[in-house]
Amino acid sequence: QALHFAANLIQSGVCDITIAGGVESMSRVPMGSSAVSPGTPFPPELMELYDLVPQGISAELMARKYGISRRAMDEFGVESHKRAHEATERGYFTSQIMPVDVPMEGNGHTQIFSKDEGIRANASYDATAALQPAFNPEHSITAGNSSQISDGAAAVLLMSLEKAKQLGLRPRARIRAQAVVGTDPVLMLEGPIPGTAAVLKRAGLDLKSIDLFEVNEAFASVVLAWQKETGADLEKTNVNGGAIAVGHPLGASGAILMNRLLYELERRDLRYGLETMCCGGGLGTATIIDRVVE
Repeated sequence: QALHFAANLIQSGVCDITIAGGVESMSRVPMGSSAVSPGTPFPPELMELYDLVPQGISAELMARKYGISRRAMDEFGVESHKRAHEATERGYFTSQIMPVDVPMEGNGHTQIFSKDEGIRANASYDATAALQPAFNPEHSITAGNSSQISDGAAAVLLMSLEKAKQLGLRPRARIRAQAVVGTDPVLMLEGPIPGTAAVLKRAGLDLKSIDLFEVNEAFASVVLAWQKETGADLEKTNVNGGAIAVGHPLGASGAILMNRLLYELERRDLRYGLETMCCGGGLGTATIIDRVVE
């Protein structure tokens, strides 16, 4: 959504150049919430309208509604790690990642981090299937078919075509269309489904026109439900893995996905890419980029 706002500032004439991005340090955030006073952060009036649940429970509700089995989710999680590992080994992410020199505790030395730490090269279905459910013993959502707690940051530079020409810069892609939708706040992870339909309509394109998809892997059930409803090809979706493998640093994920989508479109010399994400509370965002800039 930061990318949308950044683009809107340019489209409205308020800005010529913007930077969209975000950062999240989830390792520093305690589990749960310190806001325990009645009505905070959800007032009684809201709770009377909706039986709000944590996202992990919503992921289970998604699996039930769309008939997604535990096996399908586990297989999807393993495939995410496999794709991300292969992409890392082939150097696909090298130009996308800025190495960080991190001080190591206790010894005064530093270590350069240049790869995503969460990718499991040896991920297997048997090991994933053996994991216990994370939120309810009777459920199917586990650490193996969910995104990770991650630290990360990312950014995307945008500008008007006129400003790019003035500065002698070559645009890599343009935003063809964007959409934000609202869905059931209890089944809050459904946003990518109507979001995809909305952004395709605004772009004047159909699903077959899209060369690559990036659908945020908050949970495997989110992507699998999206695929089941849209009919999109999973071979064109998250081709280098997703958040189950590389992590989901919340505020940074949108820009991370956009970077990966653009770089992969360029690597394969393809034209259209669609990114979509679910958001807590029932929102969904979607963006189509076009490498043909006129």
